[in-house]
Amino acid sequence: MPHSIFELFKVGVGPSSSHTVGPMAAAAGFATFLTEQKLLEQTFKVKVDLYGSLALTGLGHATDIACVMGLMGELPETIEADDIPTMVSMVKGSRDLPLAGQRFVPFDWSQDIVFHNDTFLPEHPNGMTCTAYDLQGNVVAEKTYFSIGGGAIVAKGVTEQATTSTSPLPYPFSSGNKLLALCKKHQLTIAEIMLANEQARSTEDPQIGLDHIWSVMDQCIERGIAQTGVLPGSLKLKRRANKIYQDLSARKKRGEQMDSQEWVNLYAMAVNEENAAGGKVVTAPTNGAAGVIPAVLAYYLHFTAHKEQDCVQTGIHRFLATAAAIGSLYKANASISAAEVGCQGEIGVACSMAAAGLTEVLGGTPEQVENAAEIAMEHNLGLTCDPIDGLVQVPCIERNTMGAVKAINACRLALSGDGSHHVSLDDVVKTMHQTGLDMMNHYKETSLGGLAINVTAC
Repeated sequence: MPHSIFELFKVGVGPSSSHTVGPMAAAAGFATFLTEQKLLEQTFKVKVDLYGSLALTGLGHATDIACVMGLMGELPETIEADDIPTMVSMVKGSRDLPLAGQRFVPFDWSQDIVFHNDTFLPEHPNGMTCTAYDLQGNVVAEKTYFSIGGGAIVAKGVTEQATTSTSPLPYPFSSGNKLLALCKKHQLTIAEIMLANEQARSTEDPQIGLDHIWSVMDQCIERGIAQTGVLPGSLKLKRRANKIYQDLSARKKRGEQMDSQEWVNLYAMAVNEENAAGGKVVTAPTNGAAGVIPAVLAYYLHFTAHKEQDCVQTGIHRFLATAAAIGSLYKANASISAAEVGCQGEIGVACSMAAAGLTEVLGGTPEQVENAAEIAMEHNLGLTCDPIDGLVQVPCIERNTMGAVKAINACRLALSGDGSHHVSLDDVVKTMHQTGLDMMNHYKETSLGGLAINVTAC
């Protein structure tokens, strides 16, 4: 069963979907559970234990902050990023936490968020346990969650399932080959297949949701371009997007020849600088890779699309629906979690999705779309996740620009052919998964290998 478009694209806050968005949602779910089970009045203390990658890179990814926000009842899609520092100061200063936004309980930040750097839970490298205690120190409730990538969470003992609908999907698919067969049988594009399935899931028009997703992406580009200064964290990394924009604008005003790739670099960098600063972004399919798809979609809109409003809106919908169809295949048959398969599961998947979306809106056949997605991932295989000091800054921000450029080139290569090729998308999805499983944990979002140990953080 393919995943919903809106499981691949979700509004959240930076800097990480698996280490910030997921833990916030999990902690909020625990707070809701205490409320619904009428356990709130019995609770006099809460604690969160973080394991594996969540522990090793949790401080750099603001996992502790995300957990506290979630316990307060805040959700990634609705929390105002600008309010987070004030709420953090309030909890740390008062040493009290408004559990579920209703009941204040004592909270010692340094003791009640525990990082177990040497322990990985067997089910998934991103594990966390939330525990509530009564006045005597007895356990009132305890739940273990896994943040499996892209902001998605599952509770221990529960198998993740794609969002279901009250009626069967008209075009179910579980592989690239099955998706192509559906397109051929029904004479539909991949976007049409995905949108028809989405309409069967809900009475709401999916195009409204897609408009909102693009609006948040576009606003993120604009915010990222407008900001200056230094990103938070030990690296003291300067924001670069604003200066690049000023330089490009000056050159454009002088009438100089410019490569569209320079603007693509700007769009991707703007989004991921905003993500690194904890701003509002769209997981696409993750926060660490959030700049790739907006950058390629912006490239389509600014450099290739027709200017009629209806045509532009339709193009946005087709792009995102096609990208989501490809992302669904990775999510179902491999992983979009860097802690599980390395950065090939984040930048690699985003690059593959973006290549497919661009090929669709530039008139490619379903076979060419599938070819573009395959080309993009084939040349991201083995990509490691080795963030310096656990921050989504180096190499993550620049890596988004590279992913966007690769996606455009994959699209061009696919459109230059007829869709026939030697390696199928299904082959490359399987290979990516196997490569990720074989990859040492040091290179899977632990900051224990690669650049993370060979470059001094500060």
